[in-house]
Amino acid sequence: MIRRSGMHFFFLLALLVTIAANAQSPDDVHLTPHTKPQPAIAPTDAPSFAIRSKPLRVDVDLVLVPVTVTDAKGKSVMDLRKEDFRLFESEKELPVRYFFAQDTPISVGVVVDLSSSMKSKLDRVREAFDEFFNNADPADDYFVVTFSDRVKLLADTTTNIPTIQSKLAAMQAKGNTALADAIYLSLLKLRTARYERKALVIISDGGDNASRNSLRKVKNLAKEADAQVYAIDVCDSPSVLFTKKIEERFGRQWLTQVSEVSGGRTIAVDDGNKIPVAAAQISLELRNQYVLGFRPGNLEHGEKWRRIKVRVARKEDTTPLQLYYKTGYMAAGN
Repeated sequence: MIRRSGMHFFFLLALLVTIAANAQSPDDVHLTPHTKPQPAIAPTDAPSFAIRSKPLRVDVDLVLVPVTVTDAKGKSVMDLRKEDFRLFESEKELPVRYFFAQDTPISVGVVVDLSSSMKSKLDRVREAFDEFFNNADPADDYFVVTFSDRVKLLADTTTNIPTIQSKLAAMQAKGNTALADAIYLSLLKLRTARYERKALVIISDGGDNASRNSLRKVKNLAKEADAQVYAIDVCDSPSVLFTKKIEERFGRQWLTQVSEVSGGRTIAVDDGNKIPVAAAQISLELRNQYVLGFRPGNLEHGEKWRRIKVRVARKEDTTPLQLYYKTGYMAAGN
């Protein structure tokens, strides 16, 4: 009798679990949580769901794509509608199921080149971050990494902007340029950032001549990371560039590859005095983005890289627009 009662109990328990599992609507939007929950991003007119992240790879039934749109002058364009966007996964057009203009808190990593060639530009760099912080959300948090021969964490994650500014004021430039190491370590640190939205902002005037990490390794990490990389490349005059080593002369191309694969971009300035303007522009772009959500295609073929294309087509406007977005994601099969 005792054994039969026990079997009945476990049978009823299993039945209740099965009923509860089947009660979930097949249209419910969910992401499988692999890390601690992050704040939800859900406008009032959107389905109720929480976005959760996993470093490098995600198991998803909804993919969110942040998109920055600028005009010919580099100014943000924020009057687009859902129907103005077309989205493709592996050349197949998919419907945009989720759309909103995004301005939520961001976790930002600041990466500053302190090699000897930056000595005359440091005052402009400090002004640049003053401009960047002027557009910040009070809830944003930051960490600051500097690099020359080695990478250093100047300020750990904080929302205290005056503390960061005081540490930036004490910066001194000397040594070589370990740019790849700085980006690599900063992207790793962003994995544990507080917010779902993450960005890396880099200021440098040259290529790499002191890193252990290769361009390929850094580019692959940026490709699979969930952070947008923005860079300000302070160009030297042609005569100065000619005297540099080949890895330094191709610094802009290097930064452009890393930033574009992440969905960000590199802004080249030909004068150190223009660094603050470029920083303000990046800050505004981070505050003015669209988010497109779509359900991916067939995931039964296993984990692989899925390419994404986004296009804007407005019948009433022929003004050329520039789009910046991450061109793919790593999907895990069910």
